[in-house]
Amino acid sequence: MRAYGTSGRLPRRTAAAAVGLLLLAGCGGPSGGSGSSGGDGSGGGTGTGAGASASPRTPPGGLPGVGARWNGAVPEDSRQAVAVYGEGPDSAEATVVLYEKRGGNWRRQESWPAHNGRKGWTADHREGDKRSPVGVFTLSDAGGVLPDPGAKLPYTRSPAFAAPRFWPKTHWNDFDLVIAIDYNRIRGTSPLDPTRPRGREKGGSIWFHLDHGSGTSGCVSISRSGMTELLTALDPEKDPVAVMGDRASLAG
Repeated sequence: MRAYGTSGRLPRRTAAAAVGLLLLAGCGGPSGGSGSSGGDGSGGGTGTGAGASASPRTPPGGLPGVGARWNGAVPEDSRQAVAVYGEGPDSAEATVVLYEKRGGNWRRQESWPAHNGRKGWTADHREGDKRSPVGVFTLSDAGGVLPDPGAKLPYTRSPAFAAPRFWPKTHWNDFDLVIAIDYNRIRGTSPLDPTRPRGREKGGSIWFHLDHGSGTSGCVSISRSGMTELLTALDPEKDPVAVMGDRASLAG
């Protein structure tokens, strides 16, 4: 797979300076803000949450628990989807399910317990609201502190991902492995890229990352083994997307 190098497409000094702002104002911190990334890379998402089992509103061949609105937002060419089913609009508990599309139907591959924003979900994410954005977002770039575990997505390895050491020790390894969720970011750049096409007030740095046992500032977190499985499974040739939100919103 291709990589961006030590600090992605950003110059090393620029990335190192920028990431501190991103991590503090973005995901993972004990009191930081949160962001979001639109499926087209411009930050315009299509989101709202739903359940892990099929509902009467799920269209034929659609993702289970996801209604016609959000199934319709999944690009036709997508053959991989990471569904994040939040337990409730104000809950930090969620389940992540990896699906692959075969023969016109979405087939469940793996699932993991997860956490989302500590205050739940929102269809209008704002910097610092501690809620995860609802919508359908492309998945195009990955990275982390650790060596590439075999990702097919472009992977940026950099010490600039490391969480600040004034955070609780339970959070220090949050960004050992990350997958950027394309809300309010530019696709095809390192997750460390600080560019926010819709403005900083709309947040950014919404990632899948390692779980620390509680809600995040807007990201989605799963176990180390789950992140490794997800990184090695997601294939840019299959146009992967995240479909995320609380169960009621996704089903609507």
